[in-house]
Amino acid sequence: MAEKESNFTGWLNEKILPKVGKFANTRFVRAVMGAGYSIIAFTIVGSMFLILSVLTQVITLPAFVDFYNNTLGRFNNLFTVIYNATLGIIAIFFTGSFAYNYTKIYQQEEKLDLNPLNGAFLALFALFITVPQLVWKHGSAQFLTDTKNAVYNGYAISGSGLSRIGATGIFTGLVIGTLAIQLYRLCVKKGWSLKMPDSVPKGVTDSFTALIPGFLIAFVVLIIDAILIVLHTDIFDILYIPFSFVSGLVDTWWGVLVIIFLIHGLWFFGIHGATIIGSFITPFVLANMTSNVAGGHHILAGEFLNAFTYAGGSGATLGVVIYMAFMAKSRQLRELGKVAIVPGIFNINEPLLFGLPLVYNIETVIPFIFAPMAAAMVGYLAIYTGFVPYITAQQPWPTPVGLSGFIATQSWQGALVSVLDACVAAAVWFPFIRRYDNKLAKKEAEGATATEG
Repeated sequence: MAEKESNFTGWLNEKILPKVGKFANTRFVRAVMGAGYSIIAFTIVGSMFLILSVLTQVITLPAFVDFYNNTLGRFNNLFTVIYNATLGIIAIFFTGSFAYNYTKIYQQEEKLDLNPLNGAFLALFALFITVPQLVWKHGSAQFLTDTKNAVYNGYAISGSGLSRIGATGIFTGLVIGTLAIQLYRLCVKKGWSLKMPDSVPKGVTDSFTALIPGFLIAFVVLIIDAILIVLHTDIFDILYIPFSFVSGLVDTWWGVLVIIFLIHGLWFFGIHGATIIGSFITPFVLANMTSNVAGGHHILAGEFLNAFTYAGGSGATLGVVIYMAFMAKSRQLRELGKVAIVPGIFNINEPLLFGLPLVYNIETVIPFIFAPMAAAMVGYLAIYTGFVPYITAQQPWPTPVGLSGFIATQSWQGALVSVLDACVAAAVWFPFIRRYDNKLAKKEAEGATATEG
């Protein structure tokens, strides 16, 4: 048995891990991950103010409604302003951060004279070129005006401002931002920049290095835009096709299962699956959440996984750590459980991932993958059937079980199902962790006997 496990581990190390690791370390993926981290604070701030503005929909007691309307309710529109200034323009934050990180990676690894801030501005510049909607009419490009769909002089308006710089613009921002950074990098590598005298301050010199790349980006994006307009479309509409297709896939029950499988499959190899896969689904779950705020019907939105899947962290290990701390026979598991239980309450389970361990552990791989799958399906079904409202807010990922479901959906049903998911995951884990515990306890007893002998 040990030989088989050794062969399997060797196969993983030789064939699978290098390919997965190579993909995870690509510059684009690392830049996307950096952007995902950077917008977390903005999405949470916006979500908290959104919750303040809908409190009377959560707590419908007449006395509370009257109290709210005469106090916090007077500032409801100001709460909406905060939401609009965060999630309403999230494509700007995401694109700018992505371009900054992408430029910085090239600057450091290729030793190029690139300025990350210039990269961010150039990417945003390129994005804003594509935002207005134009049509080819009477032999010329004209700004679209469609009052029925709230489009005025080319700009589509929504309740949160310009609709194309909200979450739906993230995907376009990634594509057009990548183009902008590659053109900027090309200009620097080819030496296509204005040379300033040494006496000119570096800040001024850096600003002029973006001049020629700026013109090049403007012409390239303009040409692309013009071709698409003549063809009666634009880059947003073109990119909406794969975006909506993938969004539709990840929003299905089997799409959620595939995402969870990939996340935990990567974790099993020692790679942070939540970060890698999360960086790719972030544009979709953010777009789905903002759509839900406007009346949409998307199940995989916001922090669905943290609210209804990851009780205790990746692997849904809250039940495991409680078992280890209070019921384990093995001294190793019991002591580790005492250390890991408090972090586990806040969905931090690195002590288990690397201390139990869960990484490369054949004994625990089945519940590690299938427990969160089972929990996710309970949460998915609860929202699908209408028992739990759709997710409209994003809670901080360390939010404890129960409270996370309440904040995400602003409902007691969300809190209840969040706790139920933790129980379902614990039930899947129980026979496996008990078997593993007995095995370790037996080894410890044999070791103690051998020592005494």
